[in-house]
Amino acid sequence: MSRVVLAAAAGLAITLLALELLLRVLPVSTATMTGYHFDPDLLSYPAGHEWTVSTGWDLRNPQRLRSNNWGFVSSRDFGVDKAAVALIGDSYVEASMLPAHERPDAQLESQLGGALKVFGLGSPGTALLDHAQRVRIASEQFQVTKYVIWLEAGDARQALCGSGNVHSRCLDPRTLEPRVERMPEPSTLKKIARHSALAQYFFGQLKLSPARLVAAVWTRQTPEEPAKDEAGAAVRVAAAPLSASKRSRELVDAVVARFFGDVQPYLGGRFLFVVDGRRDGPAAVADAKDLERNYLIERLRSQGVEVVDLEPIYAEHAARSRLSLEVGPYDRHLNGLGVRLVMTQVAERLRR
Repeated sequence: MSRVVLAAAAGLAITLLALELLLRVLPVSTATMTGYHFDPDLLSYPAGHEWTVSTGWDLRNPQRLRSNNWGFVSSRDFGVDKAAVALIGDSYVEASMLPAHERPDAQLESQLGGALKVFGLGSPGTALLDHAQRVRIASEQFQVTKYVIWLEAGDARQALCGSGNVHSRCLDPRTLEPRVERMPEPSTLKKIARHSALAQYFFGQLKLSPARLVAAVWTRQTPEEPAKDEAGAAVRVAAAPLSASKRSRELVDAVVARFFGDVQPYLGGRFLFVVDGRRDGPAAVADAKDLERNYLIERLRSQGVEVVDLEPIYAEHAARSRLSLEVGPYDRHLNGLGVRLVMTQVAERLRR
């Protein structure tokens, strides 16, 4: 019996080793080594770090990335330059799935004819209040006075603590009071798994979660029972009311007020906001998310800053072209054409 167990264990070990070696040859995403390397409110990669990214089980859109001197995926290093433009946002700005020349910072710099340097400060998984911290970094460290901030439609709601889109600054979901919520240090096991191509493939490419897998095995759910979120609360399928709720407006008001409070020392510069949205243009009948997005644009404009609503621009493209602006049905980020469409709008306004 012991021989059978030993033989099975040896066979499993050999299989895992073979898979590890095979996956190391393929463009499996490798460890990003993110951390608070430069500032306690700035989650970034180590300076000069090199890693691979790809999407899904079949490793689509593989790219080899290298961080700059401040730990960002940018076409250039950052340094003091009062004429430079800080392009700030989340994964839409980093655009790690695109070749370097198609990413927003490179395309914007090209659209500006190379007259201005563009510092791409894109941090995946961030929202409006985290963007304010990169405004601070750009001003204090690089003396930048021109800021382009690219927002998602749900950027205000993503600024709530626990949303999964926070690196440090957020608002309490109940009281809307400001809090700091930083990412925890990875466990020893995670630090080891970072360097395994097999672990990266299963937990990075396939998005497998051991906790969810165990829960799925031991949880019985019948069709009559509503699905439950991680906190155990029933998820309602009914559509949200088609009006901007009082709570929604309070949330947007609080996030916008906090953002402009955080960037108050830097408001002498130029702020241009770009707000993403539906890629086929505004909805015929707005839902609650649309109304919250519209209210966010309204509140931003009330602060005296310029805001570019991308939905009419997307609609104009859809009316004259069948070409998609997205990477694919598996990835709603903009492709190179979509990025060019947006950066053309940004460049036109910066030249005014």
